[in-house]
Amino acid sequence: MKLLPTKPKHLALIDVGKSLIEGESSEDVGESTMGAGGRMYVPPEKTEADVLKRVPYEKPPFTLGQLKKAIPPHCFQRSILHSFSYVVYDLTISFILYYVATNYFQLLPQPLSYIAWPMYWAVLGCVLTGVWVIAHECGHHAFSDHQWLDDTVGLVLHSCLLVPYFSWKYSHRRHHSNTGSLEKDEVFVPKKKSSLQWFSKYLNNPVGRVLTLAITLILGWPLYLLFNVSGRHYERFACHYDPYGPIYNDRERLQIYISDIGVLAVSYALFRLAASKGLAWVFCIYGAPLLIVNGFLVLITFLQHTHPALPHYDSSEWDWLRGALATVDRDYGILNKVFHNITDTHVAHHLFSTMPHYHAMEATKAIKPILGEYYHFDGTPFFKAMWREAKECMYVEPDEDNKNQGVFWYRNKI
Repeated sequence: MKLLPTKPKHLALIDVGKSLIEGESSEDVGESTMGAGGRMYVPPEKTEADVLKRVPYEKPPFTLGQLKKAIPPHCFQRSILHSFSYVVYDLTISFILYYVATNYFQLLPQPLSYIAWPMYWAVLGCVLTGVWVIAHECGHHAFSDHQWLDDTVGLVLHSCLLVPYFSWKYSHRRHHSNTGSLEKDEVFVPKKKSSLQWFSKYLNNPVGRVLTLAITLILGWPLYLLFNVSGRHYERFACHYDPYGPIYNDRERLQIYISDIGVLAVSYALFRLAASKGLAWVFCIYGAPLLIVNGFLVLITFLQHTHPALPHYDSSEWDWLRGALATVDRDYGILNKVFHNITDTHVAHHLFSTMPHYHAMEATKAIKPILGEYYHFDGTPFFKAMWREAKECMYVEPDEDNKNQGVFWYRNKI
C-alpha cells in the first residue's frame, strides 16, 4: 500500500497558528490537527489576562448580513415537534422529582431528609430554569412559526413560574433593541461613578459584596418586576405589572392585563394549595425551587452583560451591532445543557434572537471565525466569575486619555 506523505510536525503547528489567527475556533483546529503518534494538538487555555482583555469597540468590519450568510439556513428553521420535545422532557423530569419527593422523602431517616430536600430544590430549580428559558424563547418568536402558539405556550409556562409573560416579553424586546446603551437598555444598566449611592463605598469589601450578591440573587428578580431596580431610568414610576406604566405603549396594555391575570390565577391556586396542604408544604415543593430559578435567572443575565472586557456606549457612540456584541458567552458546565445553552450561546442569541436554541451551538461555531476578537467567551467557573464581576464592575467611566468619550468601561475604584 502506498503511504501518503505526512506534513512535518513544525509545519503542522504553523498551520494551527494560522488557523487560530484567522479566527477558526480552537475546537475546529483540534479536530483537524494531529501530532506524532496520533496525539491531538491542544492549544493552551486562555489566561486570566486573556479573558480580561478588552474586546474591540470600533465599528466591526463585518455586517449582520455577512454573519447570517455564514450560518447554515436550517439553523433558522423552527420546529413545533422539536420545540415541544424540550417542554415535555423538562416537565417530565419535574414531575418525577415531585413524585419522588412527595412519596419517598417521608420514608427517609430524619438526618437524610435534611439532605434530600435541598437536593430536590437545587435539581428542580435548575430544570425549571430550563422551562423558563423555553418560555423566554416563546417571547422571541423562536418556538414555532406561529405567534399565537408561541404566546400561548409562553404565557402558560411563565405564569406557572409567576412571571408576567407579555410584560416581560416587551421590556425584554427593548433590551435586545438597545443592548449596551447607557440611556436605553432595559436591564443591568451600569451606573456612572457620579450616580453611585452614598453607601456604595461601604459595600466595596468582601462582606459588602456577600450582602449585595445575596440580596441580588434572592430579591433581584421580584424587585426588578415590581420597582424596575437595575433597569432603565424612566421619568416616572415603572412596574411590569402596570399596564399604564412608561414601559408600555397603548397597543401593549391589554396584553399586560392578560399577564397580570395569569400571575394572579397561579397565585390564587397556590393560596388554595397552602390552605389545604400548609404553607410549609407549598414552600418545600414549589417555593424553594422557584427561588433557585429566580436566582439563576438574575445570575445568568448579570454575567452575560457584566464583564471587565465589555464596553457600554452612550448615545454618541452606540449602534445596534456593537451593542449586541457587548455580551459574553459563559460556561456553566453540565448546566449549559440543562439551561438549553442560553448561557454559552448568548452572543448568537443577541444577533439572531428568533433562532431556536437547539441550533444556537451550530450557529455560534459558524460565526466565530468572522467575529474574531469581537466574540468573547469566558470559561471562568460561574461562581468565581460572579465574585470577580461583583468586585471589579461597580460603575462605568470612559478612559481619560481616549478620544472616544462615548465608550465606557467597568471600574471599581471609589
